[in-house]
Amino acid sequence: MNGKKGSSNSSISINIFLPAANAGAPPALEATKKPESIGGGEGPVIPMSKWMKEVWEFAKEDTDRVTFSLKVGLACLLVSLLILIRAPYQVFGGSIIWSILTVAIMFEYTVGATFNRGFNRALGSLLAGIFAVVVIQVAMSSGHIAEPYVIGLSIFLIGSITSFMKLWPSLVPYEYGFRVILFTYCLIIVSGYRMGNPIRTAMDRLYSIAIGAIVAVLVNVLIFPIWAGEQLHKELVKHFNSVADSLEECVKKYVSDDGSEYPEFAKTVMDDFQDEPAYKKCRATLNSSAKIDSLANSAKWEPPHGRFMQMFYPWTEYVKVGAVLRHCAYEVMALHGCLHSEIQAPYNLRCTFRAEILDATDQAAELLRSLAKGINNMKHNLQSGLLKRVHSSTERLQRSIDMHSYLLTSTMNVDCPPSKPPPSKLSNALSFNAVGAETESCKKTADGINNGAPLQAEYSYHETMKKQQRRLHSWPSREVDDFDDDMNAGEVIPRMRALESTAALSLATFTSLLIEFVARLDHLVEAVDGLAKLAKFKQEIAC
Repeated sequence: MNGKKGSSNSSISINIFLPAANAGAPPALEATKKPESIGGGEGPVIPMSKWMKEVWEFAKEDTDRVTFSLKVGLACLLVSLLILIRAPYQVFGGSIIWSILTVAIMFEYTVGATFNRGFNRALGSLLAGIFAVVVIQVAMSSGHIAEPYVIGLSIFLIGSITSFMKLWPSLVPYEYGFRVILFTYCLIIVSGYRMGNPIRTAMDRLYSIAIGAIVAVLVNVLIFPIWAGEQLHKELVKHFNSVADSLEECVKKYVSDDGSEYPEFAKTVMDDFQDEPAYKKCRATLNSSAKIDSLANSAKWEPPHGRFMQMFYPWTEYVKVGAVLRHCAYEVMALHGCLHSEIQAPYNLRCTFRAEILDATDQAAELLRSLAKGINNMKHNLQSGLLKRVHSSTERLQRSIDMHSYLLTSTMNVDCPPSKPPPSKLSNALSFNAVGAETESCKKTADGINNGAPLQAEYSYHETMKKQQRRLHSWPSREVDDFDDDMNAGEVIPRMRALESTAALSLATFTSLLIEFVARLDHLVEAVDGLAKLAKFKQEIAC
């Protein structure tokens, strides 16, 4: 008995079940198996070669990015030598760390932005130092008991006043200066109160800030400078070409689209058009207001340089030209909206005005590129001849629409549709699915009249009123029959009918937007002429 009992107690089995996917893998391989993604997700691991290629492409796209990074590193190194070398450190002491902080905060991408940031830094530090010295003198003369209260009250007042002033609309460009006043004042007055010599502390830190600012300015200006004015000039020229490319791309696709490859509504909402590269550039033009304003504000701080040797160069005119160009881009985006709208004009109707639409588009795009070329070369081209050609081509389009206006206003018989089916191109061009409820309604009405019985006799009173309420509260307004059997889960939701006249009017909308775009070109030419005169571009006459 004991033997059996001992035998039963000693026979303990431990079963270890391995996953089926890893059953054949050795333990050593299991321990060294890498995760599928960096963050533990399901995505694949990005190889180092691919990551390096992306970095290379990013740097190759704009080499100034690499130049800026190396310049910041050089400026920080030069300031750090004042600490790493013993002799300068013995002269300036620990306050030299403020020089490194100044370089890190003040060094901006462009020269103008650096000057702007440096001005705010210098003025803020100077005012903070003056306020700190005055308040410390007042606090020391008030006695040891009242001294911390005076310092604390001054910190509260400076923090409140500077935080309120930087929110003032006209002082928003100097927001960084008010921030510098706040933290510089607090650091100087608090550290000076504990170190025992506040005036000496304030002066040492002001010297250190000045050293850092001088190093940042010299490195940014003397070593491969990146001028905000040049960046603004190139940015405006690029937007002109983007609007011209997007206009041609949109119009050519509109007049050549037969409706066979209509995009899904989800792609239209997400603006994901892979076959329209110029569309994204035009959309970037609409979002360029903040960038152009920032570059113009930075360019005001730059001294005369390169092609912009004129004192007080009219950088604000670039902002005005960019604003007028964005209004032209709005019309191009509206044309893209017509291109991807649900109601489309028939292909054969588009071909009727194809030559006039393409001619007006080509002339308008040529005018835009000519203006961009003149700005890029800083030459004032009098675009009288080209502008007249644009107007004449647009007038031909308007006359063609007037002569063939009956094609844009033709309507189908709503009461009883024709027995003959519409042309195949028209059915392909219409993007809505035309349902046959209209024909059935006409037949039911005719049968009801012939039989002498009203149409409402087919339904009960309550059902009819319920459907009428649905029709009244629906948008777009639909017929009552469209709501029949809508409780059935498997039935497709009926779509709004697109009449022939509605589809034809979409072409009139497209052409009117194109004519409005040409009308806005007049204001764009005037804005460019104003920039050329104030910037003193070289005069040239273009036929």
